[in-house]
Amino acid sequence: MSRRSLILASASTALLAACTTSKPETPADAATKRRSINASADEALARLYKQVEDSRAVVGRARGVLIFPKVVSAGFMVGGSYGEGVLRTGNQPVAYYSMTAVSVGFLAGAESKALFFLFMTDEALKAFRNSSGWTAGADASVSVLRAGASAAIDTQTAKQSVLGYVLTNEGLMANLSIDGTKVQRLDL
Repeated sequence: MSRRSLILASASTALLAACTTSKPETPADAATKRRSINASADEALARLYKQVEDSRAVVGRARGVLIFPKVVSAGFMVGGSYGEGVLRTGNQPVAYYSMTAVSVGFLAGAESKALFFLFMTDEALKAFRNSSGWTAGADASVSVLRAGASAAIDTQTAKQSVLGYVLTNEGLMANLSIDGTKVQRLDL
């Protein structure tokens, strides 16, 4: 990637994040935001369970599930993505997070998707929760579960400590990398 593209990508992500992140001004605002994120996460999980066979069993085996119910991506040639989500353990919300990502290449327009990170081991979940900022692919290898064959976990994928699903309105996305996705804890 050229220096100019890198600068444009960084600026695009910073602009997207600056436009969409604001700290709630009162405890009531924070509570409203948490309720909204949780309701959207419930809807995203319901869609995942309906559209992807065996996903309920895979999610049920996870030690923790980080759900970004609405990740918005936009740009032209250089783009960015932003979303807010919730980490759940035992199906209970434990913390709230934001995610950002940068993309460079043939890109025009905007789209929305749901992103799920499944922490399959206690060690992976602990490392994530103890980090001050976590990046998929750098801090942990994430195996994206693919469409087809019911997205069941094969023997190679079963060894991974972090799994991921990417769900669009059309269903489970195949052959998508989520490496470079940066996750930060929200003060909610």
